Amino acid sequence: MTREEELQYRLDLLVQFGSIVTKETNLSKLLLLIANQVEKILSAKRCSIFIYDHKTQELWSQVSTGIYNTEIRTPIGKGIVGFVAKTGTSISIDDAYSDERFNPEIDKITGFKTKSVLAVPLRNINGEIIGVFEVINKTTGRFTSEDEGILNLISSIAATAIENAKLYENLYESQLETIYRLAIVAEYRDQHDTAIHLRHISEYSSLIADALGLDSKKVEDIRYASPLHDIGKVAISDSILLKPGKLTEEEFEEMKKHTLYGAKILSNAKSHLLQIANIIAQSHHERYDGKGYPYKLQGENIPVEARIVSIADVFDALCMTRVYKPSWEPLKAREYIISERGKAFDPKVVDAFEKVFDKILDIQKRTDIRSTIIPGIKKEIYKEGYI
Repeated sequence: MTREEELQYRLDLLVQFGSIVTKETNLSKLLLLIANQVEKILSAKRCSIFIYDHKTQELWSQVSTGIYNTEIRTPIGKGIVGFVAKTGTSISIDDAYSDERFNPEIDKITGFKTKSVLAVPLRNINGEIIGVFEVINKTTGRFTSEDEGILNLISSIAATAIENAKLYENLYESQLETIYRLAIVAEYRDQHDTAIHLRHISEYSSLIADALGLDSKKVEDIRYASPLHDIGKVAISDSILLKPGKLTEEEFEEMKKHTLYGAKILSNAKSHLLQIANIIAQSHHERYDGKGYPYKLQGENIPVEARIVSIADVFDALCMTRVYKPSWEPLKAREYIISERGKAFDPKVVDAFEKVFDKILDIQKRTDIRSTIIPGIKKEIYKEGYI
């Protein structure tokens, strides 16, 4: 490759890089994308992205290509990345082991042999350091000043994308916590094992959706929206909701209205997740044979999200003690789900349920309520007595 061809190749990669990173809002996926692109652009063996943890005054490896399940943490000021973060200057080293700033402990942990290193700071729009880019072992010679300039350019593009993704992630997590707390309001009136039931509905539904072959975004939507399936129960009186015996015909008709109440509560939502929750709340008691409620929808006229949550909800409800019934053994509940294939439940969704049944059983065996549907949810939610 001629010098001119190499420059054009790098320019094309940089243009591609800018296009890719501005579209991704998932922080973990974004960082992995960035690391892989940087490796390619700079012909490096490894790219690590260290994020600055202000609480601990450490840098930690949010992403490090080629290293899996190994979190690397280093104090500000220690090692090459620590030095870059503290001083805000870039570093290029041909022989890492001959530089006193290099910390060989990381190589001992990872089993990787570091030779050449190029590291630059990641700065946000205010010029504050939010992390460090580190590329290791260039495959073609040594890192040059041109490489350093390119990595600094990449870091300025990447830092903006990372900050945007972090903001999006924080907003998304806040939205999930709001959804979870809303779900608790409805479920707490109906049962005392609220947290476990909500976690089961969320995890069972996402497993079934994945086994059904839905795309990852749809699976995630179902996972986080499904706990609001019974939000309409907040409008049902305790005399009906907590009745220990069989409901009268009039009482059952009133109970069925929780689907309509739920749809009304969630109607006209701007949030995409609440829109999915609306669909689920309204339709999860429809039956595949058209004998369900509230609208007697049939077959695939029932939204797929509701067809999935219907099975997850019935299975978990059968396996839990209620004021009106004892709990069923999981295998008995499974037999019931299979017996209703093509009647209450979509045959394809039943088949997906069967595929992941062993995983569902594993989830059911967990008893730690601290496992919630919300990534990183604050422990205070337990201390406050919500669940």
